[in-house]
Amino acid sequence: MSSTLPELSHQSRFDEDRTDLRTSNEESKKTILDPSQPPQNFYGTDANPDYYNDAESQEHMLAGVAKVEALQAVWGPTSKWFLFGGIALSSYIYSLDGVTTWQYLSYATSSVLEHSVSGTISTANAIIIAVGKPLMAKLADVVGRAETFVIVTILYVIGYIVIATANDVNQIAGGQVLYSFGYTGLQMLQQIVIADMTNLRWRGLVTGLVSAPFIINNFVSAEIAQGILPNWRWGYAMFAILVPVALAPIIVTLFWAQWKAKKVIPAKASPNARKPWSVVIRDAALEMDLAGLILIAASLALILLPLGLAPAAKGQWKNASMIAMVTIGAVLFPLMLIYEWKVPKRPVVPMRWLKRGPILGACLIGFTDFVSFYLQYTYLYSYVYVTQTWSYRDLTYFSATQSLALTIFGICGGIIMYFTRRFKWMLFAGLCVRLIGCGLMLKARSATGNTAELVMCQILQGLGGGFAAIAIQVSAQASVAHYDVATVTAMVLLITEIGNSAGSAAAAEIWSSHMPAALAQHVPTTNATLLADLYGSITQIATYPANDPIRLGAIAAYQSVMFKLVLGATIVAIFPPIFCIFFTKDIKLTRSQNAVDGKDLAGNRTGEETAFSDDTTGGVEASRRV
Repeated sequence: MSSTLPELSHQSRFDEDRTDLRTSNEESKKTILDPSQPPQNFYGTDANPDYYNDAESQEHMLAGVAKVEALQAVWGPTSKWFLFGGIALSSYIYSLDGVTTWQYLSYATSSVLEHSVSGTISTANAIIIAVGKPLMAKLADVVGRAETFVIVTILYVIGYIVIATANDVNQIAGGQVLYSFGYTGLQMLQQIVIADMTNLRWRGLVTGLVSAPFIINNFVSAEIAQGILPNWRWGYAMFAILVPVALAPIIVTLFWAQWKAKKVIPAKASPNARKPWSVVIRDAALEMDLAGLILIAASLALILLPLGLAPAAKGQWKNASMIAMVTIGAVLFPLMLIYEWKVPKRPVVPMRWLKRGPILGACLIGFTDFVSFYLQYTYLYSYVYVTQTWSYRDLTYFSATQSLALTIFGICGGIIMYFTRRFKWMLFAGLCVRLIGCGLMLKARSATGNTAELVMCQILQGLGGGFAAIAIQVSAQASVAHYDVATVTAMVLLITEIGNSAGSAAAAEIWSSHMPAALAQHVPTTNATLLADLYGSITQIATYPANDPIRLGAIAAYQSVMFKLVLGATIVAIFPPIFCIFFTKDIKLTRSQNAVDGKDLAGNRTGEETAFSDDTTGGVEASRRV
């Protein structure tokens, strides 16, 4: 197997690193468990009760962060394996959800003759998923990891029950709102735990491996969808049962560890025990920057939602409500930026970090990459459903192609980063390949394009997306100290998901504005009711044989509108490689937790060079050689 690696010398380097890691872990374990010495936290400060009873230290300690640090004094090999097992199980259910339930939305909205609203619901989901990331990151820091997992589970279950029992599109949308908060929370918690437990060199690979269940589920999902799509309500209802069962192990493990930690260092494991609830709630609101979250959510919703709503509104863009929403959103957005820059002590979007190239580059690459992706992906399933005569299973396999490629090449990217200890040029190459995949889709999207062309375009885009997802996250996390990792991860994912919102909104606007006219032009009928039904339901179109003039006209209409979406996606895909060249720093991936303070997971100095100074205001390079 080693002969397939770039260099045979990497194996000896790998063995040395494993020895270093074992030695470091043994030393850390002795330090933590030796009763003659005070236990240490991630940052190297004593974890004895006297230290944490210090009023000043306790005042500035976030409850969630304090609980995580307290756990280091009680973790043993068995409990850590339970934690890893819980992460693996939560990753599996997260991936199974991600590759199945999104397909049901088109059927759910079509069942109430509101398929055209799918894009608007997707836009709303994208906004919630974006804003929900910093909210869940703040909750994890302020309240605790285990407690936030419980909140996520409750939102998941209630959201899916609402969708499964929905009788109109409003109920479907309401359930999607609750579910989206749970979905984004689970993703955020997984990334926070991974960042807590891995150094820079391993982080990309571990992040990729957490996505490995997508490889299995992309095939399993085809069989599930084949049987469930005609009865889509069960597709949602089953996860109302599966999610709490899958998340139970990690929740129980974390709560057990917190209970054990209270016996060792009670002041740190329960930092809010002596505070009145009014003070706890006030401090939590300030730490979470609730005002900033509300401003971000309101400005994004008011700007992006009208893009999907206006084409169906009376008077369209002349509608007073549409004008008011966009105007208020345009005013709120700069106010939100000023507020985040000047007011909160712990803002959702710390503007000072955008002075640091790798963080700014990660945000710009993530944003434009997601705009490009969702411009063509929002209606891709509907497009192939109408233009191809595939079975449910084949439709699901095709829809899973890009996700499968993202996962496989994400793991490959993590392996490349581990052995080369670099990521910039891998990221650049991946983004260029993704651009090529978008460009080729201009031809493959035609009704006469063969299946191989369609699949190859998805694979190429998945290759670039897999490299990008791993690299930009590690780039941003490496650029801040450990205690800021959760916040910077949430910020990058927030801005990336805003790209999701923008791409989905733009796709909904293009679709809603052009599809009715395209159907009227290409479908050989003047029956307004029939045209409205064809526009409102993809399943209605699929009832016509492939050679029927109505079906052929609908295919031509879908082809013409899809061309506009793919062209826009290709143009936007030009920008990520440019941002990579100018902003991404080729940080050396070391045994340190980050490239700022040169400390390992136990808070001890590694002796390796750092890439930045230990200020988070934009910093200067500490070494040109890193």
